[in-house]
Amino acid sequence: MSIPAETCATCLKPQHLCVCEAIDPVDNRIAVVILEHPQEKREVLGTAQITRLQLKNATVRVGLSWPGLKRILGHEVDYKRWGVLYLGAAKQAGEGPREEIAAVDRNGKALADSDAVLAGLDGIILLDGTWSQAKTLWWRNPWLLKCRRLVLNPRFRSLYGQTRREPRRDSVSTLEAAAFALSRLENDPTLFDRMLKPFALLLKKTRAPRPRPPVPSAAAPDAPPAPESAPAPAPAPDDSSP
Repeated sequence: MSIPAETCATCLKPQHLCVCEAIDPVDNRIAVVILEHPQEKREVLGTAQITRLQLKNATVRVGLSWPGLKRILGHEVDYKRWGVLYLGAAKQAGEGPREEIAAVDRNGKALADSDAVLAGLDGIILLDGTWSQAKTLWWRNPWLLKCRRLVLNPRFRSLYGQTRREPRRDSVSTLEAAAFALSRLENDPTLFDRMLKPFALLLKKTRAPRPRPPVPSAAAPDAPPAPESAPAPAPAPDDSSP
């Protein structure tokens, strides 16, 4: 794919929003696969590419459907050891606080062996796009039903704030979801803030006034050359008699 000259070839952001200076790759044990809706790829505030750069073990695929995870990764997988971030919330059982991350059944109820499922994951899959775009990806890839369904219960507000409208109060960016999930699954709380640094920089640059290109010094325009005067007409011959 050809990258326009005004776009960073690495982070795929406009040059004035480039976040490469804040990239700090994490050597994640649990693999991350991001399925990105084609329309989301054009979003300036999208985070799929930043997530890929922040993780050494991550894959991004842009499209609407794939025959399976093997086609994406190039090798056989055990679907039961892969989780997909499910589009919904876990149904609460009892009065205790909800788990920050849980494996749920098709009805959204946390599995009895949720902790064991989470501990045995080889990778997680994220659907990147708006709420409706993510649902499209979910329904167009029925093999996702073979994976474990994971639900996040983030106890933080997305850095998006008012910059990008989200359909739900608990909606977060793809990068935030990946960082939150990995920090819990790999038991490394510091991973969350480390992964979000380029995202914070992107939002800071987005909210800052965009510098205007320097205006060239005004120079007096050259005066147009004076038009050449037409030769005077020759006098008419005098036919009068003396």
